[in-house]
Amino acid sequence: MATRKLGQILVDLGYLTEDQLWDVLEEQKQSPGELIGQVAIRMGLVNEAQVTEALAEQWGMPVVNLPETTIPPKVLEMVPETMASIYHVMPISFKNDILTVALANPQNAAALDDLRNFLGVDVRGAVSNPKDVEAAIARYYADRQDSIEEVLGALEKDAEEEVIERGVDLASAEELADAAPIRKLLNMVMLLAIKDQASDIHFEPFEDEFKIRVRADGVLYEMVPPPRHLASAIVSRIKVLAELDIAERRLPQDGRIELNVGGNSVDLRVSVLPTLFGEAVVMRVLDRTVVQLDLNKIGMDPNTLTRFRSTIHRPNGIILVTGPTGSGKTTTLYSALNELNDIETKIITTEDPIEYDIDGLIQVPVNPDIDVTFATVLRAILRHDPDDILVGEIRDYETAEIAIQSALTGHLVFSTLHTNDAPTAITRLRDMGIPPFLITATVEAVLAQRLVRKICTECRTEFEPSDELLMELQLPIEQARKYKFYYGKGCARCNNSGYKGRTGIYELMDVTDDMRDLVSSDASIDDMRNLARSQGMTTLREAGLKLIFDGISTIDEVVRETVMEDID
Repeated sequence: MATRKLGQILVDLGYLTEDQLWDVLEEQKQSPGELIGQVAIRMGLVNEAQVTEALAEQWGMPVVNLPETTIPPKVLEMVPETMASIYHVMPISFKNDILTVALANPQNAAALDDLRNFLGVDVRGAVSNPKDVEAAIARYYADRQDSIEEVLGALEKDAEEEVIERGVDLASAEELADAAPIRKLLNMVMLLAIKDQASDIHFEPFEDEFKIRVRADGVLYEMVPPPRHLASAIVSRIKVLAELDIAERRLPQDGRIELNVGGNSVDLRVSVLPTLFGEAVVMRVLDRTVVQLDLNKIGMDPNTLTRFRSTIHRPNGIILVTGPTGSGKTTTLYSALNELNDIETKIITTEDPIEYDIDGLIQVPVNPDIDVTFATVLRAILRHDPDDILVGEIRDYETAEIAIQSALTGHLVFSTLHTNDAPTAITRLRDMGIPPFLITATVEAVLAQRLVRKICTECRTEFEPSDELLMELQLPIEQARKYKFYYGKGCARCNNSGYKGRTGIYELMDVTDDMRDLVSSDASIDDMRNLARSQGMTTLREAGLKLIFDGISTIDEVVRETVMEDID
């Protein structure tokens, strides 16, 4: 670990004076995210080579001049191009079983730990200029673009492919899981998935094949499948990384793999499930850099955003976010809590599981196995003097009842429900057994949401939709023809899917006095929806139509994610 400040080292080396260092520190205050070395370079006080030398001094690493370094082909083969690009490292030598890599950012020491786990050798760091590292990667790996097909081709030729899948022979399972080709294949699958901003990686055994599928932008894509006989070795390798019991093949297991990719923390939640033909594994990829916990960046239209903001700043009540699994409810709630998160506000959450670790929030995991349920945790939370509370999900009457009691005693409670739209959430609470007078006394607003894929900006193309396609929007054909429509043709950037990234569509129902009267009189969902629309609610379908007309999404996406009953 570094013990001396970089600025002081630059002074000690004679590259800065004390007065210049104070000038640099003052300048850095104007741009908080910029590193002190980069600020000094920008001010013209030092050059890249001097900052590199100071970083090497700070972290106790040697300096390497990459443009003048010759790197043997065998060393390049040890680190795949994908890994070098993602971690911003360049392998330079392999001596005495130690691999030395040039780091673009020596402060990212966690990258060395990841490389040790991935490659199975001792890895040491050296410091180089970031531009030199990027240039070296581009130069040396120009003809070495990695692909799953090439790795599988090497596996087919490798003698280790002759290993026949046996019963539970622990020694051979460990040995095979540690084999270089298995490491390389799994490393590439994980890193490519992270690079493509995937949310899940699926490893699925069947009788005659072993499938690998990746979910990106909500849709599963199949990778080239590895040979069936390697299934056990791949699963064992995942278990080793997740610190699970590789000898236990009869029980479900859960674990996690922590990576530091390109200076960013990436958490892989691993779930192993015994099936008829072996163990299936799903890795949930939790990458904080992909999900931006900011209400301004989740795709909410300005009118809905203004109303939602005023709602989350209320002193008490319940705010519900509804939608199916995977519709982005947690991201919306975290974004709201992020906005409320200040030194004057005590926020406690209880979740199953905790997906993102946020500074300033007290986060409590649920564990039903030892009777730590939402309801029991919620009771305990109330004794910790919270201002705002997040309950991961209201699943039953007991949790709903305590959430309501919390709201009645002056707390603001956020939670989720699984319903199709905002008005249906009221009916769901009634079905749970909550009396209408308690619903009207506590529920302040219900936000329903969906995620739709965005058209890839690289291959977006205008087209003329057919009358049948336009009819699905439930708009008069003549009116719809006034707008331009787009789709993605498919390109390398979007893996030929035509889509890249997702955005949310939202409907926000405020529980006004008129709405409370309807709820108290057991009014129908249609009556509540009509009143909400007359009071300014944009339905999910209407929000989706705006994305279509703005050229952001497609008719197919919006029709798939919103139901026809949304518009009368």
